[in-house]
Amino acid sequence: MSQKLQGRRREWKGGNSLQRTSVFNRKTKETNITVKVNVDGTGRSSVSTGTNFLDHMIQLLSTHSLIDIQIRAKGDLKHHTVEDTALALGAALSEALGNRSGIRRFGSDYAPMDESLAFVSVDLVKRPYFVPTDLEFRRNYIEDLAREDLQHFFRSFCTAISCTMHIHLIYGSNDHHKAEACFKALALALRKAVALDERRSTTPSSKGSM
Repeated sequence: MSQKLQGRRREWKGGNSLQRTSVFNRKTKETNITVKVNVDGTGRSSVSTGTNFLDHMIQLLSTHSLIDIQIRAKGDLKHHTVEDTALALGAALSEALGNRSGIRRFGSDYAPMDESLAFVSVDLVKRPYFVPTDLEFRRNYIEDLAREDLQHFFRSFCTAISCTMHIHLIYGSNDHHKAEACFKALALALRKAVALDERRSTTPSSKGSM
């Protein structure tokens, strides 16, 4: 499968603020996806993937992480589009974070959604490792998204952003709510991990490199 990956990162200081943004395009014979992110945003989003439930989940991710996210995705099959959207979003965020100097690196949080509760912990260490615990859904589809594609989205996103990610779905009975709790917990964990540490300007690693 041939593919074309293009991305560019922009970083500048304006006043006392540092803007970390990226525009990333992933184009293959199966999909064409453009992602724009602003890590230091306000949680604004505009998402069109062709799958309404995935759009909703990424919008939640943006809102609660305060990362601005724009996505335009087209593909031949839904599975390909979901997977490549996750890969493009993760790659865009990785570009925006650059060498990850000065970030807090670690982030963990819980998120409830009615009867459901999820916990997510991330380490932006540039070493992809995904651990799902009890990430199970009863129905084959959650709205218009196959449950296996939802699980695959998390794994693909983890690989592309290059981080260690643990997702623990603690409990819940409604599949929509369970998925929403996971995305909200991921958003809150990322919000902490990507935050700039005012006490650190170097790479947050004892090895001196991520």
